[in-house]
Amino acid sequence: MNRLHLFTLVVFCVQLGYSQQLPLFTQYRSNQGLINPASFNSDYFSDEHNLSFGASYRNQWTGFEGNPRTQNIWGEYFQQNRGGFSLLTGGYILNDQTGPTGFTGIQGRIGGIIARDPRFGGISFALNVGAVQYRVDANQLRLRDQGDVVGMQNLTQWYPDAGLGVYAYTMLDGGFFDNDYLYGGLSVPQLMGLDLTFENPDGTFYTKRVPHIYANAGLYHYFSDDSFLETSAWVKYAINAPVNVDVNLRYQMQSNFWGGAGLSSAGNMHLEAGFILGANAGFDNNLKIGYGFDYVISSFGPFTGPSHELNLTFSIEK
Repeated sequence: MNRLHLFTLVVFCVQLGYSQQLPLFTQYRSNQGLINPASFNSDYFSDEHNLSFGASYRNQWTGFEGNPRTQNIWGEYFQQNRGGFSLLTGGYILNDQTGPTGFTGIQGRIGGIIARDPRFGGISFALNVGAVQYRVDANQLRLRDQGDVVGMQNLTQWYPDAGLGVYAYTMLDGGFFDNDYLYGGLSVPQLMGLDLTFENPDGTFYTKRVPHIYANAGLYHYFSDDSFLETSAWVKYAINAPVNVDVNLRYQMQSNFWGGAGLSSAGNMHLEAGFILGANAGFDNNLKIGYGFDYVISSFGPFTGPSHELNLTFSIEK
């Protein structure tokens, strides 16, 4: 199985080069629980909504056959208690498929917020715990020539998984930034580094899974007309891969439309837009529909094609 091992190694190197062992997101603020289990969804900072549900679909690098496709369903809730500890809970189901390999993860989220009053700031710690199913479709594995198929059956294995995070936020007081929110966090969303080995009578397929380290930070600046500008950054690191930094700006208008743009150190340009239903109709809940678009503007490496992402979020103050 030396040739198969070489094929796996090449795929693995490409994955590390794009920090792609874990899925990427254009609208990562709506998937904060996957990035850092101790963080909050953006609806809390903009609307004080502490109960949120969401779903997203991402079709990445559409210029490649067998390109990554990611689906995600999530929910989160934290109980706002003054003078001490507030419970943070939630969970998600994540499915990702890239060519012949894919995984499905199911995780629960548990943590807490230490704060006198969670509305004005605090620090939180949380853990994601669950399991991940890894899949290999051997019928799609080809070594060199068209039709040169690996003589293996489809393989599936389950492994435990966990993620850990810490997060802090505060409402600023005075001056130009009065009542603005500043936040930041550090996480290891893929805590368990594993050597994944699939064995059957036809041979062995294996690859390696390494921990990732994420850092995120941002600032919500509010204007007198209830619109706001959010500046945010997402830093990603994996062993043997260069550090990747995403920087984004998003402006939400008083009319409940928003638009944003950003750039990553890997040469990816990000654009996003969306709208909110319910906020101007006197309801204490929001339905948000967002679209994200990525395009590689770097001249280095192969042409990957654009990426498209749809995101749906429902939030409420409970």
